[in-house]
Amino acid sequence: MEQDSSKESPSQEGSSSPGGRPSSDLGQAFSQILHRLTGQEFTRCKARNAALQDLSALIDATEPAKLLEGSGTSLRGMPEMLGRVAEAVEKHAAPPNEQEGRSDGPSAVAEKAAAVGFLFLKLLRKVEAAKNSLGCPAWKTGLRPLAAPIYIFVVTHSLELPWTSPRSRDVAGEVLTVLLQVTECGSVAGFLRGENEDEKGRFTGIMGLLKPDLNKESWKNNPATKHVFSWTLQQVTRPWLNQHLERILPPSLLISDDYQTENKILGVDCLHHIVLNVPAADLLQYNRAQVLYHALFNHLYTPEHHLIQAVLLCLLDLFPVLEKALHWKGDAARSTTHCDEVLQLILTHMEPEHRLLLRRTYARNLPAFVKRLGILTVRHLKRLERVILGYLEVYDGPEEEARLKILETLKLLMQYAWPRISCRLVVLLKALLKLICDVARDPNLTPEPVKSALLEEATDCLILLDHCSQGQVKSLLAKILQSCEDSKVVNCIRKVQQVSEDTPYDGT
Repeated sequence: MEQDSSKESPSQEGSSSPGGRPSSDLGQAFSQILHRLTGQEFTRCKARNAALQDLSALIDATEPAKLLEGSGTSLRGMPEMLGRVAEAVEKHAAPPNEQEGRSDGPSAVAEKAAAVGFLFLKLLRKVEAAKNSLGCPAWKTGLRPLAAPIYIFVVTHSLELPWTSPRSRDVAGEVLTVLLQVTECGSVAGFLRGENEDEKGRFTGIMGLLKPDLNKESWKNNPATKHVFSWTLQQVTRPWLNQHLERILPPSLLISDDYQTENKILGVDCLHHIVLNVPAADLLQYNRAQVLYHALFNHLYTPEHHLIQAVLLCLLDLFPVLEKALHWKGDAARSTTHCDEVLQLILTHMEPEHRLLLRRTYARNLPAFVKRLGILTVRHLKRLERVILGYLEVYDGPEEEARLKILETLKLLMQYAWPRISCRLVVLLKALLKLICDVARDPNLTPEPVKSALLEEATDCLILLDHCSQGQVKSLLAKILQSCEDSKVVNCIRKVQQVSEDTPYDGT
């Protein structure tokens, strides 16, 4: 009986050999094309075009049902072979490494991508026909080796990047549509994580394909890899992302640690997505949160406003995670937090900073730090005072973003630390009145809506300052009304007096 079964097994069409390679003539044909796609001769233009043409002709000549033969749980047979062929074809369409000095320019890469895209469309439509003809769930396991390399091709050429063109992006978008249709997924997120709890997503397989190109030595070999990784990561959110933390955290840290600002920002965006979509308990485990914090904190020494903005937003979302590990006892002084450390460094950089873009970036995020610390902002009160006074004096351009954010910071500071404000009454009052006068007398540099916003914010600060000083501002402003002739300044002062009269001084 054993001899009979051994004789029958090889004769079955579409069966697999122990090594996993299909023993049928079709499998051998695909194997030969795969050898040509991965051989040294494939670098030549004629050999490359001939191999792709032969592959296209072979797909046309193959019956759809035969493409999924051998698609059992072992994923051997034709599906495995098709997956390996798809990987080779996808690498053929990948953009070249800039350091290699290859002759393939952006237009040549886009042209190759369009040709490969049509090849993938033809293959996917064959698989869809096979799926409909088989009418059994085996097509899902059979399609899995094919889906990951096609997805990587789609993301590589659908984003607006130097090596893509409108035509190649359109073809890649069409491939994505057909891929989602064949896999019966309603969205890219569903394709990656699985449409339901019982279905295993394809995120793990895609990360497995990307892994060899995401280590320290190889991640720059293909300029598209970092974009594919980043875009794919952004599609998976909680509660699915935490199970992949070991796969996604090292590449994100690696990209963020590069010397190029563009890569730093891309890596920080990946880290920010992880912070937002992975539970705090997982981030605190193995000290991961501290690793993230130190990686981000070091970027604050780089004077690039886009990078600083990305880092500060990420840190603000990381602080709650870090503070979960802190335990404060009510009978002792609160220890300084990571937020204190970052704010101290920001204020140190803000004082001497003269570049407008960096000044705006720092000022834009300052209110969030004051809100985060609350009453504990008094630790930084002296330095905050110097920064606020310095920034209120300097014109910031037509939008006046920096001065508007500094006024917002001052309002928050007076609300949280009001007992410490009365001793600073004179310097703050002078700075606010000078700002109001400068804005009111500005002939044409600032648009009227921006002027109105500045005057309104400054007036609100004067009202809060009056509350903090128990009405001293009101009495000091009364003398100005007698000599001031500017209508805008007079209106601001009268508004302060009117609100002060209507509000009792029983605390802020």
